[in-house]
Amino acid sequence: MRSKNEYNMKKIIVIGCPGSGKSTFARALHDKTGIALYHLDRMYWNADKTTVEKSVFKERLAAVIEREAWIIDGNYASTMAQRMAACDTVFFLDYSVDVCLEGIRARRGRPRSDMPWAETEEDAEFIAFVKSFREQQRPEILALLEKNGEKRIVVFTSREQADAFLENKASR
Repeated sequence: MRSKNEYNMKKIIVIGCPGSGKSTFARALHDKTGIALYHLDRMYWNADKTTVEKSVFKERLAAVIEREAWIIDGNYASTMAQRMAACDTVFFLDYSVDVCLEGIRARRGRPRSDMPWAETEEDAEFIAFVKSFREQQRPEILALLEKNGEKRIVVFTSREQADAFLENKASR
């Protein structure tokens, strides 16, 4: 019989381009492992689409990192090195721009547990960020992954790979 958390993952980060399905994957991983889930967007954003002070965000994140076990979903480049240093496992959803844009379109207008509001309109600045992610943010992520090679690093290049992991590898 497999243990609830057969890989001894206790401190997990889920990263990837917006629209890649980080929150969906993190929720499913939470359901499989029972490890508490924290969304960076919930720590950073208020329901009225304003942000908390940076010091408040950093305090919230530090409080989670101090816990014995967690799944943290989100990128936030300013704190990624800190989260990567504290984790034992990294899941990087390294999907194409088209897959991520489709993910954004599919979630539009839907309430989400990871955000305090539902997006109803396309945000041109956000779409431009997604389109530039592979050239701008991905190289920094890959460099951090290389620097933290002692961690358990799992890179998925398709939703099917992530789904197969959740079905086969992280089962109870």
